[in-house]
Amino acid sequence: MAVILLLLTLQSIPSVALTGTLHSPRVKESSGIAASRAHPGVLWTHNDSGDDAYVYATDLAGADRGVVRIRGARAVDWEDIALGPCPTQRAACLYIADTGDNAMARKSVVIYAMTEPGPPDRQGGPVRSAPAAALRLKYVGGPDDVEAIYVSPRDSALYLVSKGRRGVIQLYRVPRNAWGGDTVVTASPLQRLPIPPLARLGRLVTGAAIRPDGRLVAIRTYSEIYLFVPGEGGRLMPSGRPLCTITGLEVQGEAIDFLDDSTFVLTSEADRRGRGSIHSVRCPE
Repeated sequence: MAVILLLLTLQSIPSVALTGTLHSPRVKESSGIAASRAHPGVLWTHNDSGDDAYVYATDLAGADRGVVRIRGARAVDWEDIALGPCPTQRAACLYIADTGDNAMARKSVVIYAMTEPGPPDRQGGPVRSAPAAALRLKYVGGPDDVEAIYVSPRDSALYLVSKGRRGVIQLYRVPRNAWGGDTVVTASPLQRLPIPPLARLGRLVTGAAIRPDGRLVAIRTYSEIYLFVPGEGGRLMPSGRPLCTITGLEVQGEAIDFLDDSTFVLTSEADRRGRGSIHSVRCPE
């Protein structure tokens, strides 16, 4: 309880810049964002539910950099995207979380992983990705609504963060060796995070990211960014940095990733003009 009170008491106002808006008319609900390391300046995003299995290339200005159709994937309720070591080969993979479950009724959910494609030609139609591997999973305590994932660059483990609809925010861990089978993997909670969910304040988890060096994890809600340090077994410890407040910044912001060691990129759903926003955010240390 003391840790929770400390997190809520120490708040800071970040340095924020609106860098652009998403120009592609196909991107209406940017629910996840991943900053490419192999292709500097490229950002990968996707829509929330209602789209097919596509990811979209853009940049900080929001330019339309093309569309990739994820081979072998379906889109039920895609909620987050992350870059990390591939689960079954030595390469960088895009991970897509088809884990949304507002009604908390899905018997199982899916994480897709495929080698990161190159940015497609925006003048052409959608290109196809490499075949996607699928990890099907369920949770020990029954269905949960999860909108945030990240993949550790240290041990390639997959981490999922629940939204908080059960009244708590849980961190789940799935080891790399869980990939490759045909059975549904059962994910057990690793820990309960010290973030008290409260819908009326926008305190429901919608995105997460891990720094490329694996030393800092950011978990965002609609209104805040929490920073943690990964410890033994992947458990998260408060970083000691103030809570980063982003209330009112976006129409409905859900996505986050690291641009560099101390700067984030955030994206949101479209506003009344039909475009989602892209912000760079630097939280005080």
